[in-house]
Amino acid sequence: MARLIDDLAGFDRQRLGWIADWMQRYVDKRRFAGCSVLIQRHGQEVFYHQTGQRNLEADLPFERDTVVRLYSMTKPITSVAIMILAERGLFHLEAPLSAFIPAFKDMHCLIADAQRIDQTAPCATPTLHQLLTHTSGLSYPFNPGLLPQAMDEAKMIFGPKQGPLERVADSLADFPLAFAPGKRWEYSVATDVLGRVVEVVSGKSLATFFADEIFAPLGMTETAFRVPEHVGDRFAALYTPLEGNAMALNEAKTGGETLRLADAPETSALHETVTYSGGGGLVGTIDDYMRFAEMLRQGGQAGEERLLSPRTLSFMMRNHLPGDIASMGPQSFAEQPMEGMGFGLGGAVVLDPGRARSPGSIGDFSWGGMASTFFWVDPVEDLSVVFFTQLSPSSAYPARPELKALVHGALVR
Repeated sequence: MARLIDDLAGFDRQRLGWIADWMQRYVDKRRFAGCSVLIQRHGQEVFYHQTGQRNLEADLPFERDTVVRLYSMTKPITSVAIMILAERGLFHLEAPLSAFIPAFKDMHCLIADAQRIDQTAPCATPTLHQLLTHTSGLSYPFNPGLLPQAMDEAKMIFGPKQGPLERVADSLADFPLAFAPGKRWEYSVATDVLGRVVEVVSGKSLATFFADEIFAPLGMTETAFRVPEHVGDRFAALYTPLEGNAMALNEAKTGGETLRLADAPETSALHETVTYSGGGGLVGTIDDYMRFAEMLRQGGQAGEERLLSPRTLSFMMRNHLPGDIASMGPQSFAEQPMEGMGFGLGGAVVLDPGRARSPGSIGDFSWGGMASTFFWVDPVEDLSVVFFTQLSPSSAYPARPELKALVHGALVR
């Protein structure tokens, strides 16, 4: 049952109920094993609903305290960590990456129409700003192209058991860039590299910096790079509709089973994480992530704690590209549409809801994760929404635009 709340802050109760119906259809059709939605407006909760199971094999329900893989919803948190340090005057965003990780000093990028990974030319070292906006020339193994193929062969994905972040980041510098920094937008491991920058500048591991500077002030007690021991069987299973690797988008083949187990909660590598992936390594609960989203909505404030200045948050949540993502010639997967969508520091920004073909407000700030999780903060409607499930890849179903249509359809004043 959806949680009933007396003051709906401008939402229609019956229309909010359609969200619960929609969620149930996804579970009944075996698209999602289970899922949950949490909505807050003007800082108050107006809707929460959960349905289905977090673990089909163990017959355990998807609940409010279910712990999920956040994957790329880690990226906005890492971006906030970078801006916390920038506010302290420890660097500026146009600083070259090599100032923090010397291995990136002498960079090369693939030449136009390269046929081999060794066909390169010298290029500039990407800046922190280019890393934050995915215009650095880095990539992901699941993207198309020569660099992603080479990264895939080397398993360059910043997985939970690939060793210290310092070593993995240094190894990445052995690869050329896919293009000269600033020339294109391509979803990438750039935010993982920024996690290493946080370590270098702060003198703390990324896990410790997050715990001290973000999670403790926000009260995010169940979010971490490693599944907390006290979580027990609350950690969800990960499912996929694909026959092979749930992350191998270049070789994605659907099978007869829409909910094939991809990562069992009991044996997941996330119990033994040693590589702190600032791009995709966190696990957490829906209430924890709402605390982070609400901090963004409130301009860096959370209760009596302030993580960032409201002016810094406004700067982060505006478009930092010359136009929309589509105008930057992307050749990659993304967690959001590309037309009508810009990109800020760590998340997408709605420029034109019509061109994005999804209801929303100009200035919506959002991102999602590979397990189909999603959040957005709407500064116009003073709204925060978090959606949790555990199905990879996130491109399997159009759940995100459907949810946005449902939420905006329920908002009547």
